[in-house]
Amino acid sequence: MKINDIKELSIQINLNGLSFCILNRTTNTVEFLKIIDFEQKLTPDAVLNQLKTELGSNAVFSEDFNDVLVIHQNELATLVPEEFYNSANKTDYLKFNSKILKNDFITEDNIAINKSVNVYVPYVNINNYIFETFGEFVYKHSSSILIDAFLQNSETAEGSNVYINVNKTTIEILVVENSTLQLFNVFEYHSKEDFLYYILFVFEQLKLDVETTAVQLCGNIVIGDELFVMLYIYIRHVSFIEEAYDFKIAAETDRRYLHQHFLILNSF
Repeated sequence: MKINDIKELSIQINLNGLSFCILNRTTNTVEFLKIIDFEQKLTPDAVLNQLKTELGSNAVFSEDFNDVLVIHQNELATLVPEEFYNSANKTDYLKFNSKILKNDFITEDNIAINKSVNVYVPYVNINNYIFETFGEFVYKHSSSILIDAFLQNSETAEGSNVYINVNKTTIEILVVENSTLQLFNVFEYHSKEDFLYYILFVFEQLKLDVETTAVQLCGNIVIGDELFVMLYIYIRHVSFIEEAYDFKIAAETDRRYLHQHFLILNSF
């Protein structure tokens, strides 16, 4: 590494796992890419301990980073149209869709591409630790990144398109029709039947045709696993999302599985 290299670090936080990505802006190359899956869903405090262990034991995180981004991935988020948004009502927006506590810290992201505000609860203990470790940093909710990336991806697409980001116990589903967001929701699943049910439920509610509507996948899913097989039985057009990034990827990763890193790679 050259002394003057400009490097950015993204950290994705989920109660089921962690992801890390380092982008060298000077060489325009992703140098590090890693996913850590937990055996079971952890508490925010337990996740913090896992994060401390990883950051403390891997030399790549001892470098100086020009920018650090933390991505909070949970179901505690809701979208509000920009024109109707009032910051004084953050709790009211969120409590209709999510179980929140009185002492929860609530914040928001602005999503310019569709003029909306994403209201959410971040993991405050994680934010405090990141600030102590790296100094000033930026944080966003995962759905803000996904919505922006999916809408950009669909700008040239016609008709209805369904995008699904698969996590270990949740799926984020976004439906776009002629570049306009029709739906974004998060569903928790515990079996392949749950997984299929929620997707077909969205198709039914929005009157989408399983024979003609394209479904694009990213995240924790590969050809041949039980989720993919179940989905492919019932929906004709299923594929993995492909994206041409503006940077090279030198990190050791199988190109066939690059879609598993879609969220964190779109955080830059």
